[in-house]
Amino acid sequence: MKYRRRWMAAALLLACALGLVACGGGGKPSQLNYTVEPFRFTDQTGQPYALDDLKGKVWVADFIFTHCTTVCPTLTANMAKLQSELKQAGVQAQLVSFSVDPENDTPDALKTYIGKFTEDWSNWRGLTGYSFPEIQSFSRSSFKAAVQKDGESDQVIHGTSFYLIDQTGTVVSRYDGQETPYKQMVKDIRALSR
Repeated sequence: MKYRRRWMAAALLLACALGLVACGGGGKPSQLNYTVEPFRFTDQTGQPYALDDLKGKVWVADFIFTHCTTVCPTLTANMAKLQSELKQAGVQAQLVSFSVDPENDTPDALKTYIGKFTEDWSNWRGLTGYSFPEIQSFSRSSFKAAVQKDGESDQVIHGTSFYLIDQTGTVVSRYDGQETPYKQMVKDIRALSR
């Protein structure tokens, strides 16, 4: 009976420890394990910007387009707020917004659009310079996110998540970009940066 109690107590401790590891328990976020495919696109200044430029950095990505009439203004405003929250917390991260409408979103269009939400371009890139089928394939393979044209309008259907990517180019977490959990994101980015 004594050994059974000890065994049960040990099993309970092990289960609690495993639960803490699985739930993050203050460690690094690891909800997802998607590998971002290598890319070389064009940023809002017209310069090439590649996955290699992000190597060794923690970054947050989302998908937007400049003439979006629904979710993109909220996503972009929330990304700007995240930028501000990170700055206030002294936490470093790059922000990357991929256009899902590359035919219309030139570098200048992205610069004007994102510029309505921030004046700080030090850690934010708006990317374009690819075909629509390329961004469809890239978003699906790298972020498990669907992108498609709306047959009824000039809008593009896409997800509203923010993705956290580690220094190796692995997507480790996904967050709601409309109801953004800023504190959790800052905490997770800080944990990854250690």
